[in-house]
Amino acid sequence: MRKADVFKNGELIGRITETDKNNYVFKYIESWVNDTSKPDLCLSMPKSAEEYRSSYLFPFFFNMLSEGANRKIQSKLLRIDENDHFGFLLATSGYDTLGSVTVHPVEENE
Repeated sequence: MRKADVFKNGELIGRITETDKNNYVFKYIESWVNDTSKPDLCLSMPKSAEEYRSSYLFPFFFNMLSEGANRKIQSKLLRIDENDHFGFLLATSGYDTLGSVTVHPVEENE
Protein backbone atom coordinates (compact mmCIF):
# COMPACT_ATOMS: atom_id res chain seq x y z
CA MET A 1 0.00 0.00 0.00
CA ARG A 2 1.37 3.39 -1.01
CA LYS A 3 0.18 6.72 0.36
CA ALA A 4 0.70 10.39 -0.35
CA ASP A 5 -0.36 13.61 1.33
CA VAL A 6 -2.05 16.12 -0.95
CA PHE A 7 -1.33 19.84 -0.53
CA LYS A 8 -2.95 22.93 -2.03
CA ASN A 9 -0.76 26.03 -1.92
CA GLY A 10 1.41 24.23 0.63
CA GLU A 11 -1.48 23.42 2.97
CA LEU A 12 -2.43 19.79 3.67
CA ILE A 13 -5.89 19.01 2.33
CA GLY A 14 -6.05 15.21 2.27
CA ARG A 15 -4.44 11.89 1.51
CA ILE A 16 -4.49 9.60 -1.51
CA THR A 17 -3.84 5.89 -1.03
CA GLU A 18 -3.20 3.11 -3.51
CA THR A 19 -4.51 0.05 -1.67
CA ASP A 20 -3.55 -2.18 -4.60
CA LYS A 21 -2.94 -1.77 -8.34
CA ASN A 22 -6.63 -1.22 -9.09
CA ASN A 23 -7.94 0.50 -5.97
CA TYR A 24 -7.45 4.10 -4.93
CA VAL A 25 -8.85 6.14 -2.06
CA PHE A 26 -8.84 9.90 -1.52
CA LYS A 27 -9.96 11.48 1.73
CA TYR A 28 -9.98 15.12 2.76
CA ILE A 29 -8.71 15.97 6.23
CA GLU A 30 -11.44 17.03 8.64
CA SER A 31 -10.21 20.61 9.13
CA TRP A 32 -10.29 21.23 5.35
CA VAL A 33 -13.84 19.90 5.04
CA ASN A 34 -15.07 21.98 7.99
CA ASP A 35 -13.54 25.27 6.77
CA THR A 36 -16.10 26.83 4.41
CA SER A 37 -13.47 29.19 2.97
CA LYS A 38 -11.42 26.27 1.61
CA PRO A 39 -12.11 25.12 -1.97
CA ASP A 40 -12.78 21.64 -3.32
CA LEU A 41 -9.81 19.81 -4.81
CA CYS A 42 -11.73 19.56 -8.08
CA LEU A 43 -15.30 19.48 -9.37
CA SER A 44 -15.42 15.68 -9.42
CA MET A 45 -14.39 15.46 -5.74
CA PRO A 46 -16.27 18.14 -3.77
CA LYS A 47 -15.36 18.51 -0.10
CA SER A 48 -16.86 15.68 1.90
CA ALA A 49 -16.14 13.79 5.09
CA GLU A 50 -16.64 10.58 3.12
CA GLU A 51 -13.76 9.03 1.22
CA TYR A 52 -13.68 8.75 -2.56
CA ARG A 53 -12.88 5.36 -4.08
CA SER A 54 -11.88 4.42 -7.61
CA SER A 55 -10.63 1.40 -9.54
CA TYR A 56 -8.19 3.67 -11.43
CA LEU A 57 -6.10 6.69 -10.50
CA PHE A 58 -8.50 9.62 -10.12
CA PRO A 59 -8.50 11.75 -13.30
CA PHE A 60 -7.43 14.87 -11.39
CA PHE A 61 -4.22 13.15 -10.27
CA PHE A 62 -3.68 11.29 -13.55
CA ASN A 63 -3.73 14.63 -15.38
CA MET A 64 -0.81 15.82 -13.25
CA LEU A 65 1.42 13.22 -14.93
CA SER A 66 3.62 13.68 -17.98
CA GLU A 67 2.85 11.97 -21.26
CA GLY A 68 4.60 10.74 -24.39
CA ALA A 69 8.33 11.28 -24.76
CA ASN A 70 8.59 13.06 -21.39
CA ARG A 71 7.05 10.07 -19.64
CA LYS A 72 9.45 7.67 -21.38
CA ILE A 73 12.43 9.77 -20.30
CA GLN A 74 11.15 9.99 -16.71
CA SER A 75 10.52 6.25 -16.70
CA LYS A 76 14.14 5.56 -17.60
CA LEU A 77 15.67 8.20 -15.33
CA LEU A 78 13.50 7.36 -12.31
CA ARG A 79 13.41 3.61 -13.01
CA ILE A 80 9.62 3.51 -12.85
CA ASP A 81 7.46 1.28 -15.03
CA GLU A 82 5.66 3.45 -17.61
CA ASN A 83 2.33 1.98 -16.46
CA ASP A 84 2.89 2.71 -12.75
CA HIS A 85 0.75 5.84 -12.60
CA PHE A 86 0.84 6.10 -8.81
CA GLY A 87 4.62 5.66 -8.84
CA PHE A 88 4.91 8.57 -11.26
CA LEU A 89 2.59 10.65 -9.09
CA LEU A 90 4.77 10.00 -6.03
CA ALA A 91 8.01 10.68 -7.89
CA THR A 92 7.10 13.78 -9.87
CA SER A 93 4.20 15.67 -8.30
CA GLY A 94 5.91 17.02 -5.21
CA TYR A 95 7.47 19.93 -7.04
CA ASP A 96 7.20 21.94 -10.24
CA THR A 97 3.52 21.25 -10.91
CA LEU A 98 1.37 23.36 -13.21
CA GLY A 99 -1.22 24.15 -10.56
CA SER A 100 -1.39 24.77 -6.85
CA VAL A 101 -1.61 21.08 -5.90
CA THR A 102 1.40 18.99 -4.90
CA VAL A 103 1.62 15.39 -3.74
CA HIS A 104 4.24 14.11 -1.27
CA PRO A 105 4.85 10.43 -0.44
CA VAL A 106 4.04 9.27 3.08
CA GLU A 107 6.53 7.01 4.84
CA GLU A 108 5.41 3.41 5.38
CA ASN A 109 5.02 3.78 9.17
CA GLU A 110 2.61 6.74 9.00
